[in-house]
Amino acid sequence: VLYSGQGTKHLLLSVLFLAVWEAESGQVHYSVPEEAKHGTFVGRIAQDLGLELTELVPRLFRVASKGHEDLLEVNLQNGILFVNSRIDREELCVRSAECSIHLEVIVDRPLQVFHVEVEVKDINDNPPVFPAAQKNLFVSETRALDSHFSLEGASDADIGANALLTYRLSPNEYFSLLVPTNDDQVKPLQLVLKKPLDREVASELLLVLQATDGGKPELTGSTELHITVLDVNDNAPVFDKAVYRVKLLENSRNGTLVIRLNASDLDEGSNSHILYSFAADVSSNPEAFFRIDSASGEIKVNGKIDFEETKLWKLQIEAVDKGNPPMFGHCTVLIEILDINDDAPELLVTSLSLSVPEDATLGTVIALIRVSDRDSGANGQVTCSLIPHVPFKLVSTFKNYYSLVLESALDRESVANYVLIVTARDGGSPSLSTTASMSVEVADVNDNAPAFAQPEYTVFVRENNPPGCHIFTVSARDADAQENALVSYSLVERRVGERALSSYVSVHAESGKVYALQPLDHEELELLQFQVSARDAGVPPLGSNVTLQVFVLDENDNAPALLPRPFRVALYTGEISTTRTLDEADSARQRLLVLVKDHGEPALTATATVLLSLVESGQAPKASSRVLAGAAGAEAALVDVNVYLIVAICAVSSLLVLTLLLYTALRCSAPPTEGACGPGKPTLVCSSAVGSWSYSQQRRQRVCSGEGPPKTDLMAFSPCVPPGSSSGDSGEQQGIFGNDVSTVILNVFNAC
Repeated sequence: VLYSGQGTKHLLLSVLFLAVWEAESGQVHYSVPEEAKHGTFVGRIAQDLGLELTELVPRLFRVASKGHEDLLEVNLQNGILFVNSRIDREELCVRSAECSIHLEVIVDRPLQVFHVEVEVKDINDNPPVFPAAQKNLFVSETRALDSHFSLEGASDADIGANALLTYRLSPNEYFSLLVPTNDDQVKPLQLVLKKPLDREVASELLLVLQATDGGKPELTGSTELHITVLDVNDNAPVFDKAVYRVKLLENSRNGTLVIRLNASDLDEGSNSHILYSFAADVSSNPEAFFRIDSASGEIKVNGKIDFEETKLWKLQIEAVDKGNPPMFGHCTVLIEILDINDDAPELLVTSLSLSVPEDATLGTVIALIRVSDRDSGANGQVTCSLIPHVPFKLVSTFKNYYSLVLESALDRESVANYVLIVTARDGGSPSLSTTASMSVEVADVNDNAPAFAQPEYTVFVRENNPPGCHIFTVSARDADAQENALVSYSLVERRVGERALSSYVSVHAESGKVYALQPLDHEELELLQFQVSARDAGVPPLGSNVTLQVFVLDENDNAPALLPRPFRVALYTGEISTTRTLDEADSARQRLLVLVKDHGEPALTATATVLLSLVESGQAPKASSRVLAGAAGAEAALVDVNVYLIVAICAVSSLLVLTLLLYTALRCSAPPTEGACGPGKPTLVCSSAVGSWSYSQQRRQRVCSGEGPPKTDLMAFSPCVPPGSSSGDSGEQQGIFGNDVSTVILNVFNAC
């Protein structure tokens, strides 16, 4: 659109830079002319909202507008709201008297929401437009003076003064223009015949009808009126009313009768036969929504009637007769559409954060909710509600705007995610509603320390374990999530005796497995008690301890300690003798195990057990119950021996005893070389499987010998075990009395 004139430029500049700020109900109001160039100043929005320029970027300053995000923009460097793209008021708001762009300004830290209204001012950028470039009129030469001929007026897409039209007819001597007053705009323009027509003088007239709007500068539009002067049919159809007013419910079915028109013609015959039709109308397309019966004049519904699209229909009806030439009559039908509750509310949810920390303070804004309803009156009044019962609530912040805020404390370990149902319900009857589902995730904070299943564990480990062996696994559970639930384990260091705990055991930081770093010794450490700490990876970290009691189980890993051996046995003779003097420090009971082994192939062995009891001098030796029991067993075995064998043995034994007595008497009759012996040592009592004997020395006797010092003899014996006692005994007997050479080994064990 081109503008001319110095005054026009000044007016445009004054309108372009007009910005009004007003604080009403917390809302900032600006105005901007339509068709303003890119970068046109609208207002200092940051300053008007009380925000510092330095905090726009850190606080994530942003502007949102439903469906019009690219029209306006904010320079974050200077806080100025400017025009970003072309704004066409007629495209944005059609012919609405008020046209505004609603902005939502959102800043974080803390969260604030501001509502800004930018009014789009109309400029005179649309000229008046007539329905057609040429209008044909047929006027009978017999028409009376002051006859009126209806004309379709021009329309202007602008509003206010820019759409206020004035009409002017080109100078002529036959017709004048009758323009309806402002209070009666529904009436059409009319040509008024001011001078009788004479077809023979002028059969056709060409007039120009010009419309001028009230804008600055003015814009004009024109149409040509081609008037044909007719002869004959001199009466045009006339309607009962010039204007008909009708009310119609929206969504009425097709075929619903709207109105029946009636026009009359004073002529007769075909000149009075009337046909009805829609006149041309530049502002609407009535044939898509209504149809008219050309014969009856009935207007019926022919499409979807929507109150939200068009609230008022203005139909121009034309009645024409069948005369030659035809005559025309016109009327206007105004159809007011009545709203019904046929549009459910609309919900627009803007989530401000993907998740909410479980320690968020009460009143934290989670989301912004905008509701709207295209219906009017009570049908367009919307209320919002929230289900189910959750720790959130809806707070009305502005007309049709709600904030979802935190009402009570959150606990992620109890509920990690909330699914909220927001319901918007209008006030119609019956009411309509719309629901929107939104998910609110509760973000974890580190408010739970790792916990062990029990405060103390008891572990049993055998000693001499291999180094690095796994002895136990501790496990702690953290109710938090992600890194707050990532548990690591460590030892609570302390000293065990002279050494650090970490030299005995270690714990794997991730798995919690406890390892013994070195072999444990029951004789050194029977119980190892220590603590394992579990800590999460949160900030700050939380932790807890568990006590482990490790009992080291004993194994047979120590050989018996042998005392010095006070006895010896001759290798080939089987003579048992003492190696030193026996005293009170020696055990009162001694157990000797004699092993006899031959040199055959394979070698055969036999064993004999000798139990020795040491008694003080003067005490009678006592055979142990085990010896007595052995003797009884031997006696029972001898019962079965052949009587002859017993007699022979007794005879041999008697002879042997007699010989020994004689030998002893001869040895003792020799004069002693030394004094009497002092008190004797403890009496040595010997027992075996075939009986017991004692060697008692109350006084030391001098053994006469031609060489060397005297010696103390213990006793040499060769036990005679009856055959059949045991396989071991058989071997023993064979080893002693057989032809093979036998070796006798003495094993002495401490009786204790």
